[in-house]
Amino acid sequence: MDRWVCNPTVMARRLVRPPGGSRVFDNLLGNREYCPLIRRTEKLNADLKKNLTERAQALVARVEPAVLKRAIHYLFTKETKSSFAIEGEAPSKDRTERFVSALMRADKFDPTNKQSFIELQNVIVDPRYAQKDWRDIQVYIGETLPDYSQDVHFVCSRPQDVSSLMAGWMQMMGRLLATDSGVHPVCLAAAGAFGFVFVHPFVDGNGRIHRFLVHNVLSRMNFTPKGVLFPISAAMLRDMAAYDRVLAAFSDAIHPFIDYKMHPEQRMTVSNDTAELYRYFDATVQTEYLFDCIEDTITRDLKTEIGFLKFFDGAIRSVMEIADMPNQRASLLVRLIHQNNGKLSRGKRPQFAELSDEEISQIESAIQTANENILD
Repeated sequence: MDRWVCNPTVMARRLVRPPGGSRVFDNLLGNREYCPLIRRTEKLNADLKKNLTERAQALVARVEPAVLKRAIHYLFTKETKSSFAIEGEAPSKDRTERFVSALMRADKFDPTNKQSFIELQNVIVDPRYAQKDWRDIQVYIGETLPDYSQDVHFVCSRPQDVSSLMAGWMQMMGRLLATDSGVHPVCLAAAGAFGFVFVHPFVDGNGRIHRFLVHNVLSRMNFTPKGVLFPISAAMLRDMAAYDRVLAAFSDAIHPFIDYKMHPEQRMTVSNDTAELYRYFDATVQTEYLFDCIEDTITRDLKTEIGFLKFFDGAIRSVMEIADMPNQRASLLVRLIHQNNGKLSRGKRPQFAELSDEEISQIESAIQTANENILD
């Protein structure tokens, strides 16, 4: 029974005594309608001991509220653009703002409510592809070859199975999000988010909703510091090969068991019963991967952005002490010096003719000092 990670310390969720007095520990993540499993590997045991949320809390606690507010705004925007970039899209300003707004309310999103998903899908996709229900057509993921045939990478669940799969998925989420479930937030997020994208209940928007669900779970479970977001999509985008491998770990495993036919108009039909392939899947690889992404965002994105803002604000204050200049010009000067490894280039020097060489030298030294004071 130790195969399933339901609680990092206590594996049982509830104890059932069947006839005969023997004991059965129910540590299943879901129910008969939908139930992934997560194996307690050596890597996951190590991941569970990393105290990622405490590390993030400690990092945030050292930051002034005004700086943190700016960092958070940047992280929300970065997550939005990265999530769209994974899909090969560059969203308009309006779509970016709508998705940022949705992310900022991620903790209020109800993953047990079908209408909530429909409303979210309508927000993040082009209005022409907004849906009013789960999809009713067979979809797949692949690429077009030179002869216009399709190299199929992943066959999504059959449309007639989507409703029951999502009903079971939502029941699982309601159970796992209960305050007494004892499931580690990252395990819950992985099982839920990857399970959703494997079912693929919409024609468009599944990937972005899948990554949105990670934030929804981590926020609802108080794993992320209040108001903060870990830009998971940025970590995925930095190493798309790793992200693809994690998705392929599932698709490659089920592909041999799906009988499908491609029609000339690139329409697909699946002829056999495949629901259980999506209903009961091993989410161990995806969970290990998500732990890595979260650690990467904490040590890289969160720390780097907070550190940069602290450096920039300190550099601006130092510049103002040396030369009382307009804020916009001071910002430009700091940026030019910082981007040129601590020196104002000879070509940019004429832009600040009002400053003496001595003042420029003092400013360069001040910026270097501010840079050295970035978070350890």
